[in-house]
Amino acid sequence: MPSPVVAIQRTPLVAVYGTLKRGLRNHHWLEGADFLGTDRLTTATLYDLGPYPGAKPEPSRGIEVEVFRVDARLLAGLDRLEDYRVRTPRHGDFDRVIHTTAFGPAWLYLYNHAVDGCPMIREGGWRPVRR
Repeated sequence: MPSPVVAIQRTPLVAVYGTLKRGLRNHHWLEGADFLGTDRLTTATLYDLGPYPGAKPEPSRGIEVEVFRVDARLLAGLDRLEDYRVRTPRHGDFDRVIHTTAFGPAWLYLYNHAVDGCPMIREGGWRPVRR
């Protein structure tokens, strides 16, 4: 499996759809990244897992993502947050796969576990529940 530096050589972009988005609780993990803009991906469907969403590689009517340019250090931090395991990606909570965005190819974290019974979001975006 490629190291984060090799991964950055493949694409320095990441598309986020949950708590990493601007204004949400984990956005600080992207401090120092360049925000490029928003897009809608039809190559993934979101599932509301409660405290955060998970994306599956299923067709949708367009889920909302924010696209950022990152460096190897930031990508490695995101990998830790998302429990992406470079050597065994299917064993972590999320896998990291390249998807096409309006800004070019970008990494998208895909949820590895079952989503049975979780609400599906085929269009728009995930919003945290305010308590």
